[in-house]
Amino acid sequence: MNAEIVTIGTEIALGQITNTNAQFLADQLSRAGVEVRWQTTTDDEPSRIVQATRHALSRSDLVCVCGGLGPTADDTTMAAVADALGTSLALNDEHWQAIKQSLKPRIEDVPAENVRQAMYLKGGQWLPNPVGMALGALYEHNNQVVAVLPGPPREFKAMVTQELMPRLNKQYGTEKAIFSRTLHFFGRPESLLMDDLKPVMEKWPQVVITSYVQPLEIQVRLTIHGVNEMTAKQQLDGAQADIAKIETGAFFGAGEGITLAGAVVEMLKKRSLHITAAESLTAGMFQSTICTVPGASNIFDGGFVTYAAEQKEKMIGVPSATVDEHGVVSSATAAAMAEGCRDTVGADIGVGLTGVAGPDALEGQPAGTVWLGLAVKGQETQTKLLHLLAHNGRQSVREQAVQSALMMVYQSLK
Repeated sequence: MNAEIVTIGTEIALGQITNTNAQFLADQLSRAGVEVRWQTTTDDEPSRIVQATRHALSRSDLVCVCGGLGPTADDTTMAAVADALGTSLALNDEHWQAIKQSLKPRIEDVPAENVRQAMYLKGGQWLPNPVGMALGALYEHNNQVVAVLPGPPREFKAMVTQELMPRLNKQYGTEKAIFSRTLHFFGRPESLLMDDLKPVMEKWPQVVITSYVQPLEIQVRLTIHGVNEMTAKQQLDGAQADIAKIETGAFFGAGEGITLAGAVVEMLKKRSLHITAAESLTAGMFQSTICTVPGASNIFDGGFVTYAAEQKEKMIGVPSATVDEHGVVSSATAAAMAEGCRDTVGADIGVGLTGVAGPDALEGQPAGTVWLGLAVKGQETQTKLLHLLAHNGRQSVREQAVQSALMMVYQSLK
């Protein structure tokens, strides 16, 4: 089976928002053995939705139309797809009553337009929305399949994983014996990483190894097919173990939904250790990132944003002589920040981040210069100098500094 993904949305067509839905769906379909050959984007104009749907049907077995299922006037996708298929819309009255009931506490008179969210393609199946209101639809047309899915990523992903893919697998036999695993890396350029993995590719020829650049990591996908589950697991385990040995300084986990912050928090929880930080250029981003992980309260009690030099002294006891002698952007200051925040809070681990986010230089140091400090109780304090790419912008420097600090903590715990 081959597929085309048609994404609806003026904001996406104009480049105002990123089309993450198509990437997610293409990955899900590929894992099920469905070959995604085309991706099309069009705005909210009904005639262009009709045209895009018909064009997709002229060349694809499966057409997934995504977005435009809300209650407003520009949410015309379901009606436009019905027009393209030569059918009409059907009302799921039970779902419509449920929508009205759920909106009543907030809206006394539920607008009639909201009925759009209870419509689906007549002659097809309606797809429940596990986390939202708008129904999706699945429709067979001349030995082809059309799926209509909501646009908000949270609703979209839930409907794809919980409703669409199970039905495709069951009704159309798309599920194949394809086994895959995602490995996560930070701090190693993609080209060098893949060069390092050539011996693994030669040793495990049945395992396909591909890389994907993400904003704050490199993902490596291991894929194998045509074997039973036990053999697949043995080969994937073997390839992963060999890769982990080669990339011991960059590898931080395997599986879906893995983040470096999550890996650090999990290791801290297992060891009953507490962490804190003093941040200058990152202004609390390290601590905020830690606290995005559920359970962070078990390992984090508080920390410091010491943006100005005098606050480093007042809040965490960095000696003024250290700043005077070595400067704010220095190994000595990063170490003093890490030790000062650790001792002030009484944590097991203290992290110090200081540097130049840009765009201007500071103390003769160019933008992108960052010093990290790591103070672990009972160990000698470590520091690390980073030269980050300033042309990617101030925010990128800060994000990379946070990720590098997390990796420094991870390596220390490992």
